[in-house]
Amino acid sequence: MSELVFARLGDAPVPYHRGWDLQKRIHESRVADRIGDTVLMLEHEPVYTAGKRTGKWERPSADPGAPVVDIDRGGKITWHGPGQLTVYPIVKLADPIDVIAYVRMLEEAIIRTIAEFGLVGERVEGRTGVWLDADPERGLAERKIAAIGCRIARGVGMHGFALNCDNDLSWFDRIVPCGISDAGVTSISRELGRDVRVADVLTITERHLAAVLDAPTYSHHDGVPGLAEPESAEPAAAAV
Repeated sequence: MSELVFARLGDAPVPYHRGWDLQKRIHESRVADRIGDTVLMLEHEPVYTAGKRTGKWERPSADPGAPVVDIDRGGKITWHGPGQLTVYPIVKLADPIDVIAYVRMLEEAIIRTIAEFGLVGERVEGRTGVWLDADPERGLAERKIAAIGCRIARGVGMHGFALNCDNDLSWFDRIVPCGISDAGVTSISRELGRDVRVADVLTITERHLAAVLDAPTYSHHDGVPGLAEPESAEPAAAAV
């Protein structure tokens, strides 16, 4: 693997369709080897994204206050928005491609990241993402701190993971997040009882993700280096 590039999209939340369009353009360029492995690092404007396996009962039953967008990744419905670090690794995977192993790598990067804040992340059999164990003394059930949803197309990954930092968790009350009704959702800030922003975890996440992807070197940039601006924007995907 050549140098891994982390493309930071700034402090302002990114509209979901703009981010998705950028993902697709980077993916095309990576498949064609016009650019190297690139990871988008951003926060989104509030949005619900529904993967291919989302059931009707898992969607909002009323106007949730944010768009619901059907997308081409695996998994079910989740929320993205301010205060949540959303990470899209657009990287070429080695043959033979092992999707489960790739998901485990992403989980490991998250586990190592939150460990630096004193939190012990766990994997739960049959459930993707990173979890914190139930804490009966605090009256807390098992709860998810990071969600993962990926797609591999023509040997290159897209979509990725979302780590809850200091986001408003009430957005998750309007859906059945990731199709799981018997567990909760949490954030680094809620667990620590103090404010931990996306900016506080950005560099740490980059370091651990580069390590699990076995990147010999990595760098971060404002925006996406080597990607030409489109002549015109692609039509936005349908939102429901």
